[in-house]
Amino acid sequence: MDLLQLNYFRVVARLEHITKAAGELSIAQPSLSKTIRRLEKEIGVPLFDRQGRTIRLNQFGKAFLEHIDRLFYELEEGQRQVRDMAGLEHGEVSLVAASLYWLPDLLHRFQVLHPLVRFHLSQCALAEMPHRLETGACDFCFLSTPLVKPGIQWEPLRTEEILLVVPPTHRLAGQECVPLSEVAHEAVVIEKVGSGLRDMIDTFCQQAGFTLRTSYEIDEPAALYAFIQAQLGVGFTPALMEKRVHEHALTSLHLTNPTCQRTFGIARHQEHYLSQAARAFYQFVMEYYAHMEQDVSAGSSFPRF
Repeated sequence: MDLLQLNYFRVVARLEHITKAAGELSIAQPSLSKTIRRLEKEIGVPLFDRQGRTIRLNQFGKAFLEHIDRLFYELEEGQRQVRDMAGLEHGEVSLVAASLYWLPDLLHRFQVLHPLVRFHLSQCALAEMPHRLETGACDFCFLSTPLVKPGIQWEPLRTEEILLVVPPTHRLAGQECVPLSEVAHEAVVIEKVGSGLRDMIDTFCQQAGFTLRTSYEIDEPAALYAFIQAQLGVGFTPALMEKRVHEHALTSLHLTNPTCQRTFGIARHQEHYLSQAARAFYQFVMEYYAHMEQDVSAGSSFPRF
């Protein structure tokens, strides 16, 4: 049993698909299947349930995977600590968010100060974020709902209003503020269930006494404005993105009954090692959003640095 063999198992366990795993690992499928069979023989039990081409991680596989994840986490922690000896400017920061379209300005401003720091970015659903933090797969998660779990620290960064976005010819376009119930019979373009904003909007609508009538569910929030511009429905956007609304010649409205807002924050695992680069980035993020709150209060949309 070696690390390469165990890494192959982790990828197959995550994807539960030999062909996809072989593609990700850039090895031949028969070779990967043989490796997994050899590992199972060495352990003495099957790690997957097989039915034709379908494989599923079984109870033995799940138990084994927990130990392997911890093993690789400790190895990666050791590597990171050793690399960190080289100092801040050669560090790496791993970030996870439900969407990435809002990150470029933040990263650009940090890398102006620390141009050699590298970032690893990935997207995942909110439900996966605690696992990413607990296993050390990322340094930080950005999310729009508090993450309450032992060992995980969540810090609020900004509370912002959620706006309704409509085409300029829409019946509501001339109004500045409308009750959320006005959306009850509208076709809505919105992110899929599982995203922070979507789940929040569903909750607000339940409070207002109705269920959204979705016309399109999208994976990429940045596509929202093009859909609304094409008059395929109305939508919702955080106030931070109001500039994008105006760039698409759309109209934004305030919502009441209930007041729609969210608190955006950053989460990290308190027991996991943070490199100098990660610690510097965390401090930068806190200052960035503190400045943003000051600038919004002063009438500006973006932080001054």
